[in-house]
Amino acid sequence: MSFASVSSLLEAAASAPLWRAVLSDDCAVRGVSEEESLGKMKKLWAAMRASVTDYDPTRRSPSGLSGGQGAQMAAASNSLCGPFFQTVIATALKVGEHNACMGRIVAAPTAGASGVMPAVLLPLQSREHLSDDKMVECLYVAAGFGQVIAERASISGAEGGCQAEVGSASGMAAAALVHLRGGGPRQMAAACAMALQNTLGLVCDPVAGLVEVPCVKRNVMGAVNALACADMALAGLDSPIPCDQVIDAMGAVGRSLPSDLRETGKGGLAATPAGRKIAEQPLG
Repeated sequence: MSFASVSSLLEAAASAPLWRAVLSDDCAVRGVSEEESLGKMKKLWAAMRASVTDYDPTRRSPSGLSGGQGAQMAAASNSLCGPFFQTVIATALKVGEHNACMGRIVAAPTAGASGVMPAVLLPLQSREHLSDDKMVECLYVAAGFGQVIAERASISGAEGGCQAEVGSASGMAAAALVHLRGGGPRQMAAACAMALQNTLGLVCDPVAGLVEVPCVKRNVMGAVNALACADMALAGLDSPIPCDQVIDAMGAVGRSLPSDLRETGKGGLAATPAGRKIAEQPLG
C-alpha cells in the first residue's frame, strides 16, 4: 500500500469510503482486480474466524504456559463486564492460545497481537448479525491504518516494543469498529490515535522468550482498549494530538526503549524471579 500518513488516507477518503480507498490502493499497488483483492481479504476473514472455531481447549502449548484459559473465561459465571465483554475477553485469549499451540491465525498486524481484531469483530458480528462483507470492509480500514503505523513507526516488538504489536492492533481495531458503527474517517483517526496513546511505551518482555506470557493476556487489553476508544470517538471525543503525530511519537518511544525491553526476554516480566525460573525449565 502507498499510504504513508493518516492525513493522506483521510484525503483519499474524501471522495470514497475509506475502506474502498484502501481497496483501490491495494489493487493499484499489487496490480490486481477488485475481485482478486476482495477475494484475498475474504479468505483472511474466514481464517480469522477459524482461529476461534478451531480453538481446542484441551491443547497446551509446548511450554505448557498456554491453553484452556479462553474456554475457562468463556465458562465463568461471575463476569463483572457482562456477556459481551466476557466474550471479547475469551475470544482474545482463545486466539492467543491457538497461536501458541501452533494453530493457524491471521497476523493482524503480527502473530503476537493476533487476538485483538477477532476479539472485537467476531462477537459484534454475532451479536448484531452483521454480514461477512461488512466485516471485510473493516479489515480494509484496519489495513489502511496498519500500513501507516508500519510505515511511520513499527509493528515489530523487537523494534518498537509491545506498543508496536498489541498497541498497533488496538489502534487498527478501534478504527475498524468506528467504521462498523457508521463513523466517519476523522472519527476513525481519532479512535486509532487514542488507542495508540493508551498503549504508548508498552514494553515487549516475553517470559522465556516465548510469545505467551504476558502476550496472550495483553491481547485482551488491546481489545478492550479498542472498544473504549471507538466508543469515545463515536461520542465525538477527539485526540488533541493528530494521529500521524501520535504514530511518530510511538516510533520515537520504540527507538528509545532499551534492548532488554524489545522482545529479548531479558527485561520486564522476563527478568523477575518467577520469569527466570520459567525460562530455566525444560519445555513441557
